[in-house]
Amino acid sequence: MPIVTAHGLHHSFGERAILDDVAVTIRRGERVGLVGQNGAGKSTLAAVLAGTLSPDQGTVSRRSDADIAYLAQEVDFGAATSARDYILAGLDAWSRAHSRYEQVSADIAASTDPPAKLLRAQAEAAETIERLGGWDQMHRVDEIALHLGIARLDAPLTEMSGGERRRVALARVLVAQPALAILDEPTNHLDVATIEWLEQYLTTEYPGALLLITHDRYVLDRVVQRTLELDAGALHAYDGGWESYLIAKAERMAHNARVESNRQNLLRRELAWLSRSPKARTTKQQARIDRVEALRDQQPGATNEATAKLAFTASRTGKTVAELSDLRVELGGKRLIDGLDLTIQGGERIGIIGKNGAGKTSLLRVLLGSLAPTAGTVNIGVNTQFAYFDQERAGLDDDKSIIANVAANREVVEIAGKPLNVKSYLARFLFSDDKQRARVATLSGGERARVAMAKFLLEPANVLLLDEPTNDLDVTTLAALEELLLETGVTTLFVTHDRYFLDRVATAVVSFEAPERVIRYQGSYQALRQAQRAEAAEAEAAAETAGAAKPAATPSPAEPRRSDSKRAGLSFTEAHELEALMPLIDEAEAALAAAEAALADPDLYANRGSEVPALQAACEAARALVDERMARWEELESKRDQS
Repeated sequence: MPIVTAHGLHHSFGERAILDDVAVTIRRGERVGLVGQNGAGKSTLAAVLAGTLSPDQGTVSRRSDADIAYLAQEVDFGAATSARDYILAGLDAWSRAHSRYEQVSADIAASTDPPAKLLRAQAEAAETIERLGGWDQMHRVDEIALHLGIARLDAPLTEMSGGERRRVALARVLVAQPALAILDEPTNHLDVATIEWLEQYLTTEYPGALLLITHDRYVLDRVVQRTLELDAGALHAYDGGWESYLIAKAERMAHNARVESNRQNLLRRELAWLSRSPKARTTKQQARIDRVEALRDQQPGATNEATAKLAFTASRTGKTVAELSDLRVELGGKRLIDGLDLTIQGGERIGIIGKNGAGKTSLLRVLLGSLAPTAGTVNIGVNTQFAYFDQERAGLDDDKSIIANVAANREVVEIAGKPLNVKSYLARFLFSDDKQRARVATLSGGERARVAMAKFLLEPANVLLLDEPTNDLDVTTLAALEELLLETGVTTLFVTHDRYFLDRVATAVVSFEAPERVIRYQGSYQALRQAQRAEAAEAEAAAETAGAAKPAATPSPAEPRRSDSKRAGLSFTEAHELEALMPLIDEAEAALAAAEAALADPDLYANRGSEVPALQAACEAARALVDERMARWEELESKRDQS
């Protein structure tokens, strides 16, 4: 059953057509992803479907009984004063259903023989209330706010950061549970743990339909059932999530390439015939000439979309880029980091994750020297030269053009030791000659991010510090950034919530789990999750061991204490630890075998060479865990044999 249907949508900005005869239908309960390059018109289409923007041409039909909620990239909070007020204001549909239920129930109570019409109305209102989250909405508001990290529900919105307000806006949509939620970049300003919760919630609990615009490729792959792509004003539909979309798109582009190749071959043959044909024209010959002219004038099918091509010139670093010892950082009276030891080696790519406000950006600022640590030492290598990509993109002047922001008063820049015209350099970031003269204030969020990246990569440096580089970038530009970091081998520290980016790029992950618990894990994000699961399993086993040991600590007089463990040279706790170790060793060895099998796959080196470093790191982490558990098992076995 369609919730929204659009036909013949046309919309332009200036002379550029963003939507060109677009048609789309979203049905009840459907999960739809919308992808495309920055500036392709994704947010425009979302606003048109939501009803906040009128297209130049075309029609949009929405079911009158289906509510649509829209999370835009820029949210208008209206007259709402607190986070709670704003979230509750999104419950209009629930409030109407609740009022309707109470009114009908009162009418039924006042009637000795209520008509079937009233009973049906009461049942329908009750069904709507259940669909929109049930009878206790205050509980749901608190629960969803907690999961999204909104700690101050009653605080004024004016006192909240941009990230906090963004999470409040997302909470309003999730609490309202509309028939269709249109979410434009919902993962921005969320930490990794919150994104994983949101992914799970949208997959298993959210009852309505979704139109999801996001650069998070894991979310696209795990949540959506159908993927729409906006490309040059046209909308293409694919079944499945991100992986299915990539496969189907590759097949479509290959087909288009074959069609274009056949057209070109036919055109060459026909032109060769024309050059040899006699001047006299028969009707049959004229028809053939007309066909050649039609072939000549035909626009070729799209065989290859434009993609960003990023480049960076890095000088050599020393073996040790930076060394932090017993670092403590406090900001605004809050302790963010306490007792951190961290060594950064040349060539490492270290991802940094943690909750918002945990101190991730502060760590980068300490390295830059713009924030003095409260205690501890910071030693920067003598050859280390940082370049900083800040998450606010604060280095851009909105009143100036793209070209003036990136390379003011320069016509040539140097890339990889070679001169390159500035216009050609910006073309690598998908900015046409006309677009390069546009003011930055007129750009979309993704286009601003590309401008900031183009400017950043011209800075002389050999160590990159990237603070949320994946925010607002489209997936093709993200892939180009990933390739740049992998191919150049430049030392990089990056704060991100993008698990796909972490898995593809990181050689190590630093996880902010508490001020005194900032832990470095070797390998990708998946290696981190595997290590955390292993730690949780060990903690659970230790708890079970402690629970089993407790009653044995005070044996009853009638039943003497068992002394098997003591005779064997082991304490009671160690004996239970020894029994629990073998399953844990088996689990670690299975993980190691899986990692080694992945590294042994010939296709990895033939087609996915960029994945090798992360897989090698994961393999090393798995091997270290096996060695650690085997060493402990041998230690306990030896102790038992000493009896």
